[in-house]
Amino acid sequence: MAARILIIEDNPVSLQLTKRLLEEGGYAVLTAADPARGLALTRQQRPDFVICDLQLPAMNGFEVLKELQQDPGCCRIPVLALTAFGAPGDDARALAAGFCSYLRKPIDPREFVRRIEDCLPAGLRASHPAIPAPPGHRLGAQPHRRR
Repeated sequence: MAARILIIEDNPVSLQLTKRLLEEGGYAVLTAADPARGLALTRQQRPDFVICDLQLPAMNGFEVLKELQQDPGCCRIPVLALTAFGAPGDDARALAAGFCSYLRKPIDPREFVRRIEDCLPAGLRASHPAIPAPPGHRLGAQPHRRR
């Protein structure tokens, strides 16, 4: 059985590219364009995995993670941090906060899926883990607005 993954991403282009990539890899994908909706979906749907942009309106990805960690029904869901605007040391800070992995955009689609697979229990990995991607294709390479 493939994992159900929730993507919390406010950039519509990045959200759709990520969703399509994961669906092509055999995952069931839920999406949320803002952190409040992402938290509500996580609590209602209990996905197996969450991908959370760190630069979100109203609350950042660290705050989303903290909310999930404080919820007994969600605290064991692995969360991957994804950002276009990382600073030196953000990766260590994200891992120390409890994210299972940290990636900066743009990212190689195969590396992205490999990181997800590394965080998931074996029984929840995609049925088709090989992700086709044209050479040089990078996920999240489109412009993103800075907050």
